[in-house]
Amino acid sequence: MRVVLLGPPGGGKGTQGELIEKKYGFPKISTGDLLRREVQEKTTLGEMAKAKMNQGELVNDDIVIEMIKHKIFQLDCKRGYILDGFPRNVGQARRLEEIEEKRPEIVIDIHLSEQALIRRLSARRICSSCGAIYNLLARNPRKEGTCDICGSELIQREDDVPEVIKERLKVYHEQTEALIDYYSRKKVYFRIDGEGKIETISDNIYSILDREIAKSRVMEAAR
Repeated sequence: MRVVLLGPPGGGKGTQGELIEKKYGFPKISTGDLLRREVQEKTTLGEMAKAKMNQGELVNDDIVIEMIKHKIFQLDCKRGYILDGFPRNVGQARRLEEIEEKRPEIVIDIHLSEQALIRRLSARRICSSCGAIYNLLARNPRKEGTCDICGSELIQREDDVPEVIKERLKVYHEQTEALIDYYSRKKVYFRIDGEGKIETISDNIYSILDREIAKSRVMEAAR
């Protein structure tokens, strides 16, 4: 099973992806994490990606697809995997399907209103040293302005201010509108409310996954 998580920046994809991974044993694949690992390990793909970034360019689809392709054919992804932040457009979705044509997939869109996202992202704070993430609305550090893990200062990202958040959301919706339509026509798209408690959102996701996984097993047995 391939689980694709859609949702705007700060919508909770990372958190829910980790919870799905724990419950079902499907590895969570973040393109950002893959990219950083390849660069750190100085692989061929990592060096290609680094060259692009050093020139101030975006890492192109070919490089990202190859990184994902390398990962999803590893043993831990045999039963399934979770994609966090990919695909971002229909072209990427089609290329992903070309790699694994017969893999059943479920697309879960975690939806939040613009007001809720602005409120959530504006309250986000990040450790300046270890990168740990906090939220002044939901997960405060024990000591104000200080990371619980390493004691470093917490900072607000430059793109976590309302004006920039609105622009990021505009770009996100422009990118994913066609993708949502594409997955809806394939009848694998599910939209859930992302404004409740983490546990409530998780339960809603689990209900969808349990039902769709059971359905795919029945179809597989019938072949």
